[in-house]
Amino acid sequence: MNVKYYAIAIALALVATVSCKSGKESSDAEVSQEETKDATADGVFFVNHSDGENLASPIIIEMGVNGMTIKPAGEVVEGTGHHHIIIDGSYVEKDQTVPMDATHLHFGKGQTVDTLTLAPGNHTLTLQFANGVHSSYGKDWSKTISISVTQHE
Repeated sequence: MNVKYYAIAIALALVATVSCKSGKESSDAEVSQEETKDATADGVFFVNHSDGENLASPIIIEMGVNGMTIKPAGEVVEGTGHHHIIIDGSYVEKDQTVPMDATHLHFGKGQTVDTLTLAPGNHTLTLQFANGVHSSYGKDWSKTISISVTQHE
């Protein structure tokens, strides 16, 4: 088959696929676009959890970032940093140091996965990205989700 015709056949197949999917309800399409935006826009995101989930403790948390490179704490290098999780709290203002306490978890070795043991009830988890000396990149580099936790049996 001629390469030109092969390319046209692929393009037509893609158009047909998109046309079939466009028949979905608009709310489904909006959710898909929002999920895609969260996973591809610059910023941090929870890889395996989303807002409003009901989860059993302990909870495995996977952290992601787009637009920056994960680098362990130590020196400040532009465009790099590491994750923090804030339990039941909000983001840390830009250029402020992320506190080091029981509710502000630091992943200064560059970790992207952790297991949290949370008491049953409603909680918020805020993912916060900060530079090599734990200075926050602010609200634009944070993501907060609300979850409901049940005790694991």
